[in-house]
Amino acid sequence: MLIPALDIIDGQVVRLKQGDFARQTTYHSDPVEVACEYAQAGAEYLHIVDLDGARDPSKRQLTLINRMQQESGLPTQTGGGIRTTEDIRSLLATGVERVVVGSTAVKDPALAAQWLNEFGSEAIVLALDINIDADGQRWLATHGWQEQSDVRIETLLGDLIPAGCKHVLCTDISRDGMLSGPNVHLYRDLKIDFPEVVWQASGGVSSLHDLKDLRAVNCDSVILGKALLTGQFTLAEATECWQNA
Repeated sequence: MLIPALDIIDGQVVRLKQGDFARQTTYHSDPVEVACEYAQAGAEYLHIVDLDGARDPSKRQLTLINRMQQESGLPTQTGGGIRTTEDIRSLLATGVERVVVGSTAVKDPALAAQWLNEFGSEAIVLALDINIDADGQRWLATHGWQEQSDVRIETLLGDLIPAGCKHVLCTDISRDGMLSGPNVHLYRDLKIDFPEVVWQASGGVSSLHDLKDLRAVNCDSVILGKALLTGQFTLAEATECWQNA
C-alpha cells in the first residue's frame, strides 16, 4: 500500500532535510487536519514520526498522535526515539497499531528481539536507515542519521527475522527529502534477498513514474512524505497509479 507520512514537531507538520534539525521546513500548522485530508483522499494507513519524542522521549506528543488517529480514522505506525519497553507500551495504549523502532534495534538487537517476542510481529516496524559505500556495502545509521554504525542491514536482519521481524521500513539516506527518485535497485535486491519481509520503501519519491518503478520490483509499500506536501502529485493520483501499475 501507499502510506502517507507526517513528521511532527511542536504540533506542526515539518520536514527535515536528510534528518538535520537545522534544516527544517514547516508545511502545516495542524497535523490533524492533514491526516483527515489524507483519509478523505483514500489513505488506508498513516506513518507518524514524532520528532519531539525522538529528541526527548518525555516530550512525546501522545495526545496529538491520538487525535490524528481518532479524527482521521486511520490506523497508524508511529516512531521517534523508541528506546524502552515502556515507550512501546505507551504508544500502543494510545491506539497506535505498529510502533516504529530504529536506532535501538541496531544498537541492541537482543532487546529488539525481546520486543518482537513480547508484542508480536505485527506490532513492530523496523526502521533501517542506510548509507551505501563505494563498494555497495549497506551500513546502518542511527540517532537521526547522525551516527554511522558498523552493522550491515543483512547482518541485523539475519538476527531479527528468526525472532519474528516482518515489517521493515528502509530509507536510503542519500535520497530522503531530496525528491531525486528512490533507489529502486536497493528495494529490488532487498525483496529478492529477504522475500519474507514486508518492505516499505522510503526516500526520494518525486513522481508517479517512481511509484511504477517500485511496483515493478515488487516493493510492498511506499512511504510518501515530501512529494505529497509539496504537491508533486495528489494521494488520489498516486493510489490510482499504484493500483494500475
